[in-house]
Amino acid sequence: MVEIRHLTFAEMEAGLDTIRHAPKDVGVLKLIARRPNTDEREVLEEGQLDPAHGLVGDSWKTRGSRSTTDGSANPEMQLNVMNARVIELLAQDKTCWALAGDQLYVDFDLSEANVPPGTRLAIGSAVIEITAPPHLGCKKFSARYGLDAVKFVNSDEGKQLHLRGVNAKVALAGIIRGGDVVKKL
Repeated sequence: MVEIRHLTFAEMEAGLDTIRHAPKDVGVLKLIARRPNTDEREVLEEGQLDPAHGLVGDSWKTRGSRSTTDGSANPEMQLNVMNARVIELLAQDKTCWALAGDQLYVDFDLSEANVPPGTRLAIGSAVIEITAPPHLGCKKFSARYGLDAVKFVNSDEGKQLHLRGVNAKVALAGIIRGGDVVKKL
């Protein structure tokens, strides 16, 4: 794997115009990454989305969540979706994208203005729905992409643009493949 050079905040800000020009209605699924266990990643050419399990084979359901009272998996945080233009900037090499911990990387505008909670996106034969819980940078994200990366994605503008990505759930089961069209419904 390539070593990731941590960019400065200014270097990240210089990439904002490219990020802002992501497609708003029809984009592309650039990468699918399954997390079979903590800190493990499998990049997939094809995945199955299921309303009960999220990305089949991912550890979302078995890992549970600190956001639920009983520690069970949070259905509103079943999938993590990140703008491919953001991770391309931060990771600098596609082999390092999956380290972010998201399952779906899309060339698509994930900003609050474009995909508020309740927005549905068709990907392959599946449909996902954007949910309300925020998706923010954390210690692991900082360790992988740098402290400035967390400041960048968690800034006021970063939150509006959802630079760290969005949470979603599976609304309609289906098969997804890298290169599939992502379409706002």
